[in-house]
Amino acid sequence: MRKENSEEAKINQKSFYFQEYNYNSQISSDNKGLKINEDRIYLLFFIFFCLIFIFSIKILITSLQSPFSKLTTQNFYSFKTLRNDIQDRNGETIAKNIHVYHAAIKPNLIKDKKHFTLKLKMLYPELDLDLIKKNLSKNKYFYIKKNITEEEREKLWSLGEKGLLFEKTQTRIYPHKNLFSHVIGQIDLDNMGISGIEKYFDKDLKSNNNEDIQLSLDINLQYLIREELAESALAFDAEGAASLLMDIKTGEILSLISLPDYDLNVRQEIKDSKFTNKITKGVFELGSIFKTFTIALALEKRIMSPETIIKNIPKEIQCSKFIIKEHDELPGNLSVSDILIRSSNIGTIKVAREVGENNLKQFLKDLNLLNTSSLEINEVGSPLNFNWKNKCKLETVSFGHGITTTPLQAALAYGSISNGGFIVNPTLIKDKNVNEDKKKIISNDTSKKINSILRKVVTSDYGTATLAEVDGYYVAGKTGTAKKNINGKYTNKKLTSFISVFPAQKPKYILMVLFDEPKAAPQIVYDYKGKKISGVKRNDSGWNSAYTAGKIIEKIGPILAINANDFNDNHVVKKSN
Repeated sequence: MRKENSEEAKINQKSFYFQEYNYNSQISSDNKGLKINEDRIYLLFFIFFCLIFIFSIKILITSLQSPFSKLTTQNFYSFKTLRNDIQDRNGETIAKNIHVYHAAIKPNLIKDKKHFTLKLKMLYPELDLDLIKKNLSKNKYFYIKKNITEEEREKLWSLGEKGLLFEKTQTRIYPHKNLFSHVIGQIDLDNMGISGIEKYFDKDLKSNNNEDIQLSLDINLQYLIREELAESALAFDAEGAASLLMDIKTGEILSLISLPDYDLNVRQEIKDSKFTNKITKGVFELGSIFKTFTIALALEKRIMSPETIIKNIPKEIQCSKFIIKEHDELPGNLSVSDILIRSSNIGTIKVAREVGENNLKQFLKDLNLLNTSSLEINEVGSPLNFNWKNKCKLETVSFGHGITTTPLQAALAYGSISNGGFIVNPTLIKDKNVNEDKKKIISNDTSKKINSILRKVVTSDYGTATLAEVDGYYVAGKTGTAKKNINGKYTNKKLTSFISVFPAQKPKYILMVLFDEPKAAPQIVYDYKGKKISGVKRNDSGWNSAYTAGKIIEKIGPILAINANDFNDNHVVKKSN
């Protein structure tokens, strides 16, 4: 018994030590492998910790940002416009494509349509809610607002409606609204140019070269001139008004305005003739501004000099069945200079008869007054044809009666006469005519003589444009007043114009101002020959077009003087306070 117990104890003891041995042996033999496993655990733990930290930061940043910030950033870098920009001469944007959205509704995804309609009413009180309710009831996809901005989109998105969808598209915007309407023109819904610069350069603007078109126009000048022109048009209760500012040497148009105008951002069909571009498309009888061409030709042909006296000028003459009269009481003897300064109709006729019909006809043709001008827009008018064989055509054409042209062509002709005799080709594109070969139409000597006479039209006590004088800018020019021909009959309604050249000693700019059917403005206090007068009931060009030109030059003169390198050569000074 004791033996059995002893053997059993040995067995148990052996088992105990075996187990203990195996355990310790295992720890000893795998100690290195266990350390490796622990390192892996620590590494994995570190990696997971880093990932959790990174994702936490990302979630935090995303929650603080707008839900559209990523989209907006992507749009900024990937946005490719369907049309290139149009800029002014200083690089300021006039027309530009931007991203917009069309907000649409899918009615079957709107859970509470009544509540949704109320929320829309709060955001956009101007919406037609009855129409929206009607469309919601039809359960058909429809638009509630087109061309909305990113900000508007976020407001609508904040309503939290699944049925509110957004279609990304592009639209053309015009930051200056009405300011360039008659030059820039419009595009249609298919992104096609349909008028103005937008149409003329349609292919260039839609090209993939990303080259913007830079115009010769200046935003600052355009704004100042339009402001003054609109104010005068209101004061004279005119049906319309227009102006043109041009570099007399390069032909670059710095400003072109026709009133009334329209907002380019409002897509609309323009049919009313009152919105016609009066400077380039309008074809008018411009009256006495043609007298300058007659006198210039007589000087160029050396038929007369500025001092030549034309004697025995009657108060009226009969030509065929027509009686031609003077507009005012004038002396019987006038020098050639005085004929232009005082704007004598019959005196001009006497000069024209000495010049001859063929010479005058050819001269007007050389000045491009009888042709169609070339310009970078399609809205360009053509002078009406007339028959030189008709009796008295030489006489009437000499002082601007019975002959039509566009204001653009008239201004260009004055530029060609005043700049030393070089033909001016107009352009709306900056630096286009820099290396242009120019045709000479009259001598430099004749040009100087004409400028001297035109200066006296403004400065002389007998001149018709004394209200255009602005201290320091040496304004020269000629007035024109013509009765409007409506349906083949002349009426008492007038078209008045004034073409100014300045500085007169070395002309740099041409400014033309035109009013359609202006009325007298007795409420205006004029500074007339050093006196303050009011109650004037005349509506001739000297009392509206010349007056307005003077106000415009006074505003834009300092800008032009700064921009023109050679302006100070004329000793131009600002008015003293």
